[in-house]
Amino acid sequence: MKQRHHSSGGQVKLQQLTRAVIHIRLAETNPGKLAGLDALAQLYMALCQQYVTLFCTEELPDKFRATCFATPLSERWHRVAIQQAAGIAQSWRTNREQAYQDYVDDLLDYHEQQAEGILDAEAKEPAWREWNIPVLRQTCIQANVNVAVLEPSGDSTFDYWLKISTLAFRKQLLVPVKLADYHRKALEGKTINTGVTLNKRGDEWWLTLSYDEFVPVQTKPSAPAVGVDVGIANFLTTSTGQHYGTFHGKLRERQKRDREKRRRKAKLRKCLEKKGVKKLPSTSSRSGQRLSRHVRQEINRAVNQCFTEHPNAQFAYEQLSVATMKYKARAMNAYLYASNLAHISEQLAWGAAKRGRAATKVKCAYSSQECSVCHYPDRANRLDQQTFCCRVCGHSMHADLNASINIEHRLGDREIPTCKDRRAVKALLLQRHQAWKQHNGWP
Repeated sequence: MKQRHHSSGGQVKLQQLTRAVIHIRLAETNPGKLAGLDALAQLYMALCQQYVTLFCTEELPDKFRATCFATPLSERWHRVAIQQAAGIAQSWRTNREQAYQDYVDDLLDYHEQQAEGILDAEAKEPAWREWNIPVLRQTCIQANVNVAVLEPSGDSTFDYWLKISTLAFRKQLLVPVKLADYHRKALEGKTINTGVTLNKRGDEWWLTLSYDEFVPVQTKPSAPAVGVDVGIANFLTTSTGQHYGTFHGKLRERQKRDREKRRRKAKLRKCLEKKGVKKLPSTSSRSGQRLSRHVRQEINRAVNQCFTEHPNAQFAYEQLSVATMKYKARAMNAYLYASNLAHISEQLAWGAAKRGRAATKVKCAYSSQECSVCHYPDRANRLDQQTFCCRVCGHSMHADLNASINIEHRLGDREIPTCKDRRAVKALLLQRHQAWKQHNGWP
């Protein structure tokens, strides 16, 4: 899902959503055409990997870069590979930069606590681990109209013909596309985008189509604001004091059983590997896949319920970087991974966009440690996972509720977005804390 905001005079009017229609199976194609597509994909993915490595190591991503690698592919296919590689490398660089900034912030916090003498005896100094270059393991071709054209079929057997340029000069593959009933219903009355995506899973090829939809934003600028805190114990906690969804309970018990099953499989793999067995059992499990699917379903239900119970509000939610969140214990890291926190923010953005609601992502630095009354930020304010008690003013409430109130206050804040790192955010909060003490005559 791609989301774009069109503004006029500073006021958002329309949101452009790009919806995808997936799982269109290219099953009616004869084996000869699929063999030609396989040969093309092998060369394309190798070329795309070369440019991904180049853009991640030596050069900045550039979709309009001149070609520099030799390949049997045509100039058009070469350009498509550069564009896809640039998108992958740009995403990788952005995530790596955010992870490095989080590492620097954690390192500063570590040294500050060490200087103040409040460092935990078991705490270890944060260490930076360099990211690996992305490796394209699955075949995925993001083709544009220059190399793949979708045309309506004139006969009654198929719905479309997909014309794909091949390695041979001026020779095209005509791949028939037959839609299912739910595909036709989704595309009824829609204008299909010119770009298509081809994915190969196993020995089968799948086609993904997309179309654009414009949704008017119906939330007024004067609508009441609701802050949303994201967590594991409660998927969503709003500043109105409501909680939606949880990973505790049945989902947590299923995660424990699945992890034990994976550990047993890992031990079995080690034993078989020592005995020289070549074909080793996989550590993945269907129960783990079902658990991940059910967690996402619970998150979707929680988000939908939150939007239903706040029909006329604008939302502010935290800008989480889940990739950099790590615990000391492996069990806690597995617990964090299974909770699928990253899906919550994505679902909030998608749910707001398709409903025409306003949802803004705000900086969440120190939102869980800041007192919502006096703005004093300190880790010691969090007595435990659920209890917040300020060391200065004594304000006490549920920790997630306190964080959601802070996120709500940051919706219209103009100073925090200008802070470059967590250190600047903390300095600003301390200034506000001193101003609060002077205003209230606090000693």
